[in-house]
Amino acid sequence: MIYWEIFLAFFIPGILGYGGGPATIPLIEYEVVHRYGWMSVEEFAEVLALGNALPGPIATKMAGYIGFEQAGILGASVGLFATIAPSLILMIVLLSLLYKFKDSPKVKLLSSIVRPTIAVLLGAMTLRFAETSYMESGVLQTGILIGASYYLLERRKVHPAFVILGALIYGAIFLAP
Repeated sequence: MIYWEIFLAFFIPGILGYGGGPATIPLIEYEVVHRYGWMSVEEFAEVLALGNALPGPIATKMAGYIGFEQAGILGASVGLFATIAPSLILMIVLLSLLYKFKDSPKVKLLSSIVRPTIAVLLGAMTLRFAETSYMESGVLQTGILIGASYYLLERRKVHPAFVILGALIYGAIFLAP
């Protein structure tokens, strides 16, 4: 019964919380604090604060922790699955539809319109990141990191995770206050 409750406590906010992880926090709080009474408001606030301090999506971290607190490793697994299940199911359904109609002229037109839009959005985000880096770290450090990242990713074909790890180490050594 506890596993089913953990599943519902995180699946329902995942279905109803449109807007990403932060949009689901009040719904998770209702389920965890008010509906099932697994923790107090203060305890939930502490879990939320700790979850925000760690890297990664907030809802999955909270689901893993609260699921573990209630039912151990299996509870954490159920909570994590319940958090990602709505997006996973929707993605499978939508991709199935997309592949079913991939030869349709309307789907091809839609894809041709969406790709440049996504490229522009990612480009705009990259410019904002570069501007923030320039403002906080200076032109020399920003230039070194951009140049080294480009060289490692495009010329040496290094996995992006290693480039990010290298940038973190570089920042810890050369940019730490």
